[in-house]
Amino acid sequence: MTDFDYDLVVRAGRIVCTATGLDGPGSVAISRDRIVAACAKLDGTSRQTRDFPSGLLLPGLIDLHAHPAKSGSQYGVNPDLSFLHQGTTTVLSQGDAGAENWPAYRSHTIDGSRTRIRLAISLSKKGEQHSGPCFRNRDWVDTDACTQAIVAGGELIWGIAANVSRNSCLLNPHEVLRNALHAAEQTGRPLLYGMRNPGDWSIADQLTLLRAGDVVTYIFRDSEWSIIGNDGQILPEVLEARDRGVLFDACHGKQSFSFRVAEAAFAAGFYPDTISTDHYAAHVGAHPPHNLPRTMSKFLAAGMPEYEVFARVGARPAEILGLSGEVGTLTPGSCADLTVLEMNHASVPLIDTCQQTRPGSCWETRLVVRAGIAQTNG
Repeated sequence: MTDFDYDLVVRAGRIVCTATGLDGPGSVAISRDRIVAACAKLDGTSRQTRDFPSGLLLPGLIDLHAHPAKSGSQYGVNPDLSFLHQGTTTVLSQGDAGAENWPAYRSHTIDGSRTRIRLAISLSKKGEQHSGPCFRNRDWVDTDACTQAIVAGGELIWGIAANVSRNSCLLNPHEVLRNALHAAEQTGRPLLYGMRNPGDWSIADQLTLLRAGDVVTYIFRDSEWSIIGNDGQILPEVLEARDRGVLFDACHGKQSFSFRVAEAAFAAGFYPDTISTDHYAAHVGAHPPHNLPRTMSKFLAAGMPEYEVFARVGARPAEILGLSGEVGTLTPGSCADLTVLEMNHASVPLIDTCQQTRPGSCWETRLVVRAGIAQTNG
């Protein structure tokens, strides 16, 4: 019987790890579920080797705002089919479960999936179990139940989801945010916050209430939501919030990514802290598919530097989730989560949620490795 030094070696024409500064051709070696080496030249033998000479190898992609749920959520999608298959190995759920259905969510979705899942628990105890706004009944906003669920969930519950837009909140948005902040203070957790329509409540007044570590999502919306002022610059209240440590997630979804806004933000040197998809049930079966590699491609086409794009789906969201050193990195000893992408230069045009297009190539997934187990795509 032959003894092998590694269980799996993945070679690629380019390997990038923004956590360590690695950038160039090389190999990643895996034993069991851990990375043991990531370097330009690798010695030793492997039980299995995969070669991607034109591939881009990154740490497994991290999506900070989406809807993984096998059951119990009106927005939920099967995480292993909709995320892992497309290159995302770690995903944060935006409010798919609340205190009432948290135990079932943990059992069915978190424990029942290969994808690594964390939850931003909904302040509504119903989560997204029912169609319609999750904040439509005052009795559903139960801060005590929310805090108890967070204590029970431990590290699996990252924070609290509070989307107070008109689509999600029929209650007083000021009251909902106040309750969300109370639960957050009681548990030491951050918020994943969807802003109220600025016609109802100004962006400045909302951001003033948020704390360092809270994450504002949907930041590249257009029209009344725009973070770009009439002078073409980032709104001063947005810059002030960032200076205080408030974080900004560029979530795509069905309504929340405008090339015009993103291009103006990048021209002003303002990059989001994270890039996410808001992938949910309405995206299933879409052509072209709505996934994180295609969303990354849109940010590249809008002028965001490539290396910054990689950081916003790797090391940065890992840090925000409290998972640095475990994911979002190719450091030896970290979990063996990898994604290999290849650029399709003949892809269909990239389109935003305002139906504006940009020419550009698109990254597509060729290999996903989750905890040392490989799955080839295409």
